[in-house]
Amino acid sequence: MKALFIGQTYIDITFLADSFPTGDDKAVARDYAVSFGGNAVSAAFCCAKLGVVPDLLTSMADDWLSRMFLDMALKYKISVHGRKVRESSLSFVMPREGKRAILRCRDDQYLHPVPPLDLSGCGALHVDGHQSDAALHYAKLCRERGILTSLDGGGVRANTEELLEFIDVAICSERMCEQLHLTPEGMCHMLQNKGVKVGGVTLGSEGLIWYDGSGIIRRMPSLSVPKSQVIDTNGAGDIFHGAYVYSYLAQPKKPWSEHFLLARAASAHSVRFLGIEDSLPSFEDVENAQRSFKEAA
Repeated sequence: MKALFIGQTYIDITFLADSFPTGDDKAVARDYAVSFGGNAVSAAFCCAKLGVVPDLLTSMADDWLSRMFLDMALKYKISVHGRKVRESSLSFVMPREGKRAILRCRDDQYLHPVPPLDLSGCGALHVDGHQSDAALHYAKLCRERGILTSLDGGGVRANTEELLEFIDVAICSERMCEQLHLTPEGMCHMLQNKGVKVGGVTLGSEGLIWYDGSGIIRRMPSLSVPKSQVIDTNGAGDIFHGAYVYSYLAQPKKPWSEHFLLARAASAHSVRFLGIEDSLPSFEDVENAQRSFKEAA
């Protein structure tokens, strides 16, 4: 096992339309994509596409949607450790003008306890707060064994406060700041107080605010992708997480500024494509984004 990602699997139905019909109305979308989805799940696929294939502990049902997902994982050679639920989860995603509306249908009632996994050879753990019991269990194990632990802080979960005590790298969302009534700078200070070694907040088009072992809070501007090229921002944050985990695993001695620069380029590449699978960058795509897009003013 090179790395372990823990999250909730979705099948994403992403579509481009001018409006969403209500009542007895009907409409035809201009385009659509069907893909895997979920925060840590999408990050795992990104990491695999870039060149380090992780294991994935995620929700699995005994239905045709889960079998379709397993086919997707097989394509990327990802080993899936399924945790049983009754029904697969779906997301309906409508991107429009740089934003995205999402309707989720989720079954996160796990029918079995956290499965035991062999962490031999594992270089990093990445969690998104879903499967909160599994996230905490493996974060504690990884901390004991000196394995890097990473958190996608997309929102406050049941045990986020406790989980943070076992996290080395936490990159959070503006939504999580709002939930905790903190500014992005305040979130960084809170993470520092929790003992998180590298932390930050993604700010969309405003880039990233972050700190490392020096304790200095810095800003990293986003890359300026022309508006005419922005199609679908859904999953851009997940790809950011997957890319920095990949970068750490590939070159762990590099400074975190370098890992985040690579992740920034991966995220910039992703917004130009519809659906998460088509958004995944290769290493060549990352290099091309770094060359093609300038830092936002």
